[in-house]
Parts: sequence; C-alpha cells; structure tokens
Amino acid sequence: MTKPKSPDIDSPSPAEPASALTTDLDQGIERSQKYLLSRQSAEGFWVDELEGNATITAELIFFMHMTEKVDAEKQEKFANYLLKMQREDGSWTLYYGGPCDINSTVECYMALKMAGYSPDHPALKKAKSAVLANGGIKKTRVFTKIFLALFGQISWDVPPAVPVEVVLLPNGCWMNIYEISSWSRGTVVPLSVVCAHKPVHKLEPGRDVQELFTEEDEDRDLGFHPDGNLFSSWRNFFIHLDGFFKVLGKSSWKPFRRSALKKAEAWILSHQEDEGDFGGIQPAMLNSMLALHFLGYAHDHPAMVKGMEAVDRFLIDRGDHIVLQACVSPLWDTAIACNALLDSGLKEDHPALVKAGEYMVKKQVVKPGDWSVKNPHTKPGGWPFEFYNELYPDTDDTAEILIALDRIAIPDHRWKHKECQRALTWLLSMQSKNGGWGAFDQDNDKKILNEVPFADHKALLDQPTVDVSSRILWCLGKLGFKREHPTVLRALEFVKSNQEPDGCWWGRWGVNYIYGTFLALNGLLFMGEDMNRPSIRKAVNWLENCQNEDGGWGETCESYAKPELRGQGVSTASQTAWAILGLVAGGEAENPATKKGVEFLLQGQNEEGTWYEDEFTGTGFPEHFFIKYHMYQHFFPLMALSRYRTPLRGEDKPATQAG
Repeated sequence: MTKPKSPDIDSPSPAEPASALTTDLDQGIERSQKYLLSRQSAEGFWVDELEGNATITAELIFFMHMTEKVDAEKQEKFANYLLKMQREDGSWTLYYGGPCDINSTVECYMALKMAGYSPDHPALKKAKSAVLANGGIKKTRVFTKIFLALFGQISWDVPPAVPVEVVLLPNGCWMNIYEISSWSRGTVVPLSVVCAHKPVHKLEPGRDVQELFTEEDEDRDLGFHPDGNLFSSWRNFFIHLDGFFKVLGKSSWKPFRRSALKKAEAWILSHQEDEGDFGGIQPAMLNSMLALHFLGYAHDHPAMVKGMEAVDRFLIDRGDHIVLQACVSPLWDTAIACNALLDSGLKEDHPALVKAGEYMVKKQVVKPGDWSVKNPHTKPGGWPFEFYNELYPDTDDTAEILIALDRIAIPDHRWKHKECQRALTWLLSMQSKNGGWGAFDQDNDKKILNEVPFADHKALLDQPTVDVSSRILWCLGKLGFKREHPTVLRALEFVKSNQEPDGCWWGRWGVNYIYGTFLALNGLLFMGEDMNRPSIRKAVNWLENCQNEDGGWGETCESYAKPELRGQGVSTASQTAWAILGLVAGGEAENPATKKGVEFLLQGQNEEGTWYEDEFTGTGFPEHFFIKYHMYQHFFPLMALSRYRTPLRGEDKPATQAG
C-alpha cells in the first residue's frame, strides 16, 4: 500500500532495562503468547466456537422434520444439547445468566416434542410452566410464529406476510431487497418462497404443542394489531399494509407470483457458495434449502447436498451432544490473534504470523457481491468473516485484516502490496453518506423499514456504527492517512457526534458501551485527535467510574434494552481487556484503575496461560441475539497486557496497533 512509513513500534527494544516491567506482567504475556500460538491450525488460521443460543440447534430439528429427512442419531444428540442448556426454571435464555427468552423456550420445547419427548418429561413440564409464566405463545416473535405455522400449530394468517413479489422491485425503487441488511436479505428472499407455499407439515400424534396454548391464545390474538388509523404512524401503516397483502395472498389472482418465484429461485441459487454455504449464517442456510425443498428440489440435488455439507461444517460434536453454530469466524479470529501476538512482541517474520498472513490474503474476495449493487464501480477486495462467503465481505474484518497484513512480513511483498491496496480501495469506497461505515453495505439506513411487522427484532438494517467506523479510522491511521483527508474528516465527525452525554459510545457488535468506547478512543487517538479534549476526558472518566471492585470490567447484554445498565455487569476477561485498551489509548497507562485492571487479568490467568469466561460479550442483533466468541477470552487479554506494557517501556504511541 502507498503510505508514509511510520517507525516500527511493534517490538520492544532489547536495550530497555528489565526493571521497567514487572515480572508478573512479562510472564503473563509470555504464557498467553505461547498458549495462543499453540491454538493455530495447520492451515494457518485461528478459530474457536461461536456460541449462540439454543434456538439455532432447535431449528435444525425443525428443518429435518420439514424436509422429511430426520437423522435419528443426530436428533438425539441435538436434543441432549437442548436439555443441557435448559435453566433451572425450565426456560432457555439468549445468553449466559440472562432472563427467560420466550422464543427460545417455545422453540426448544417444540423441538424436544418433535424429537420424541413426552410432555410429562420433567424438563418439558418445567418448560411449559416457564412458557405460561412468561406470557405464552402470544409473546413470541415473528420467526417463532412462522415455525408454529409451518407445523400447523397456528394459522398462516398470524405471521406477517412476506410477499415473494418483493424480489421483482427494481434496485432503484425506494423499497427493494437491497435496502435491507445482508443478513435479512439472505433470510427474507428464501423465506418469502416458503411463505408463498404456506406449507403445513403434519406432526405425528402427540408431537404437537397445543398444551402451550391458553384460552386467551386464539389466533386472532396472536398477530399484529394497529393502535390507530392508517396514517397515524409508520407502524400502523405497515400493519394495515400487511393486512392488505394477506387478503391479496388468499386471492387466486396473483399475476406476478410465477415470475417472482422464478426470480427468487434464481437469486437463492446464485447466492450459494461453491462450497455450499448461503451467506455464511444459519438462518440464510436453512431457509434457502427449505425454499429449494418446497420448490421441488430433491435431497440428492447438488445444491441440497452441498448445502447440508455446509451446515455439517457448523456442527460441533461433543460425543453425547451436538451443537449447531450460527456462524463461524476464522478470518476475524485470525486477524485479531495476529495483532495480539504482534503487540506482545512476536517478530513480524515469525513463521506462525507469515502462515496466517498468507492464509488471509488467499481468502480475499475476488468477485462482486451484494455490496456492488450500490457500489458498482469498485472492484472487489475485502474479506469476509467466515471460511466461505465471497458475496458478503465486511468492512470490520477488512480493516482488522489490513492492519495485521501491514505488520506481517510476508515474503512476497509485491503480492501483499497489490492485494492490500485493492482491499483499501474497496474499504474506502464503502463509506456511507453520513461519514460512517456499516458492516456489509453502504447507506443501509432507512429506519422506517424497522417498523414493518416482520422486523420485530429491529435488525432489518445495517446502519453505520461507531464501533465499525472507529476500527476503520484506526486502520487508516496505521496506514498513514492524515486527519485532513476528506474520508477521515467525515468519519471523525460521525464518531464524535455519536458520543453519549455521559462520555461513552454505544457498541453494535460487542457488548456494549465498553466495546464502543474502547474502539472510539483508539480510532480517535490514531487519527491524531487531541486526547486531552473534554469529550475524551469524559470518556476516560466513564471507564474509570464503571470499574468493578475486583478491578475488572463487565457489562450485561441487558444494557441494550436498559441503557441505564451500561458499564454494569460481572467482570469478564474480554471486557476488562477492552477497558484497559481504552484507558491506555486515553493516555492512562499509569492510572491506578488501569493497573488494577491489569492485576485482575494476571490473577485470572489459568495454568494454561489463558482465561475463561461464561458471559457472552459479542452481539449479533442488539436485544435479540448474542454471541460468545470463545477466542475473545484468549487474545484480547494478551492484547491489553501487551499494550499496557508498551508505554511502561517508553514507547511514544502505546495504542497505535490493531484491535
């Protein structure tokens, strides 16, 4: 990449006296470094489990039954996993330590019934009590209601209409499939095919879930109802529109249905990777194959065979139980692992780093994807999150990988330079009009679309966010961009204008305000922001004030629904690391709070040289889907300890590394 060369600050100077560092800190970093190196795959990548909630696995049981291809052995192991994840009160939750989630509880109950469990089984009796105690069927989300309709437990009149004709709307239309997020698009298009067929899979006697319904749970009470007239709000407008679509759907006159189904079918097939994946996420994968099934595709059709092979790659078989991951994160894990190791002093030409760097370059996207609909004049060049996802590279991964590759001494410099320059061009081109970056698309920000009944999870959009934009600022700073650059100026304004009144920043892809604040501070620092500005000091003070008594930091996933809980929660290794990284960026390496946080990490390091946390600190959809990245507990503490050590050794820019 064409950039000014900055001084190499990745490795500590051998001339520095050992007295500048504590023995515990050095030993902790060395042990963590060795552990992380031991986890690298033979191919060069790092990856660990991406843990979600139990519905991900429950829905695979649904899929097997709907496609009439039940693997009895796997189903038993899936059921064992569901039972393992059930809480004492009979419910299932969205994240460790969270409250009952009615959707997860209903879906897991239904999956266990379909797997052969009796309603008199103790686990199901407790689950039924939890469902009834938490509002019952009427409180479930759209997706749960669709599953209930698929198995004939409620009428298809209850879930919102998902008209397949939407695929016929041209790209220039105000509303079309490219105005919703990539993850929604990959789910909605195939789901619209399923909803067009309105199939009902008849369950065996005794396998239904009618016992979960109360006298109040009549179909007419389970749908969406307006609270005003057609024009009183966007919500009411869309609910009335949904009613119109349902009436139209019952009519025999559907002039565009055949062509819409054909176009949707072609779209689905064109969005399958050569390896079988659809969008790299469970909802898109299962719904796409379900759509093909109802379009008449046989189990042995190549698209179905490859699709199931892709699903199988997401499975983790632990002997007595099997869990399905919602996604996998090898490129994300690899890039951050590399940057943490480089921060710890590993040489840029270390064989492990070179192998990882070459692996990442080879996984670069080389063909246009959905992003090119709004950005047609830019060549591909980004990186995805998963092993196979050429159509959906994301800006967050691309920024993290660019920083890692900039630091790794890959032997073929010309090859690396060419590919990284192409990736940088792509990344710059993906900036939205408001100055920020979304994860997968530009200007995916028509907020009123989140008011449609289908979008009850409020995640239909991929709006620009501070955390992603700050990581990209961090990347641009590392690559030598100046704050006067027009792209940088717009991004800086976006980040600064979205600071919360108390000094923190909201985090979209990590829990939550600690994550957003850590990234914002580092992005601002590396772009030359004056870290003594009052707004920056307010952010630093916010981090100080939410430190726990044990020296660590933690934040509950509930802070998305209840912002008053921001910065509050059980201390975790990953969130403590983020807070330390934020404080170091703010020039607070010698702050007693920072030191106390470092001590918390050192004391929590286990015999293997790493850390463990039960808590979920990753975010899929705020309020509705959370993730435990099992690698976070391994590499973020190493990164934090290493960057804390850097200013103690007299380095000028303690936080100007990747993350």
